[in-house]
Amino acid sequence: MQDPYEVLGVSRNATLSDIKKSYRQKAKQYHPDLNPGDAEAAKKFNDLSEAYGILQDDEKRRLYDTYGAAAFENGAGGAGGGFGFDMDDIFGDLFGDLFGRAGARQNPNRARRGADIRKEVRLTFKEAYFGVEKTVTIRREHECAHCHGTGAKDGTAKKTCPTCHGAGVINREVHSPFGRIVQQTTCPNCGGRGEVIDEKCPHCHGNGRETESVKLSVKIPAGIADGNILPMRGQGHSGANGGPSGDVYIVVRVEASELYERHGNDLYFEMPLSFVQATLGDEVEVPTMEGKEAFRIPAGTQTGTRFTLKGKGVRDVRTGRPGDLHFIIDIQTPTHLNEEQADALRAYAKTMGDEVEEKEKNFWEKVKDLFD
Repeated sequence: MQDPYEVLGVSRNATLSDIKKSYRQKAKQYHPDLNPGDAEAAKKFNDLSEAYGILQDDEKRRLYDTYGAAAFENGAGGAGGGFGFDMDDIFGDLFGDLFGRAGARQNPNRARRGADIRKEVRLTFKEAYFGVEKTVTIRREHECAHCHGTGAKDGTAKKTCPTCHGAGVINREVHSPFGRIVQQTTCPNCGGRGEVIDEKCPHCHGNGRETESVKLSVKIPAGIADGNILPMRGQGHSGANGGPSGDVYIVVRVEASELYERHGNDLYFEMPLSFVQATLGDEVEVPTMEGKEAFRIPAGTQTGTRFTLKGKGVRDVRTGRPGDLHFIIDIQTPTHLNEEQADALRAYAKTMGDEVEEKEKNFWEKVKDLFD
């Protein structure tokens, strides 16, 4: 998927007006009707339409700015599907104001796909590692049970709009440099539906839809990462006029671990060791997400040495194959020694031929040593 900002040639802080202006200019240049048989122009027009479909919608634009192209992969959104993108809407936005939409206007009462819903779910690091089942609550629209989606009061019905006579649009002649042309605009009386309601349903107030609160059970797979998106097909807002329901997209947020850092499917942490353990070697217990595991630290280990436990990282959310666990040695220097311990270290230093100057020199002593 191409960057929609680059396709339309606009900046990331472009206004909706800037986006529409750029789209109009470029789409008129590459529209298939104006370039018959030109496959390259058709491809560029499709790219432009996909980019416009994302940036002209606040929610889709926010998703792209936050997650990039990943938000529209595997059906998780996208201009061509997922979010109910309507090519006819764009065609009308492009040419409707100049040439009208007599040949392109679709039936306003056609079946339409319902809108999608985005919902965030927060997990602990442990829940993301092992997988978990969560219950989320969403609010979604559905067809009004009282008027069955008509918007009209029970016992009444919609009527053909007297202004547009059911067409949903009105025509007017305008003068242009090309001569007299007919311009079509949406009927202001019925809003393009072709029908009006005299007595509105008291339950949905003429909208034909109601909102309900629904609890959904979400199975979070083991190894899920922060920012991953899980689609729940057909659980979004219901469609109109018999159209399919939209989807629910679960955006996963994972709390940071106090011990581990995750990079891909590998885990990293620092293992503190005493000077004696690092020098002589020792058997230690390494904390893994599934329990402690014995590990032999070799003698003479230095700070920064990295050891690895194979297969003790996070399981890949698709393949189930585990990553590795890496721990980096951090040798702890003792800060409080009794006299016996200090004498033992002095004796050790002497055997190694090291001289230890324990008395801290003052400033002038350091200057004198510098020039001696």
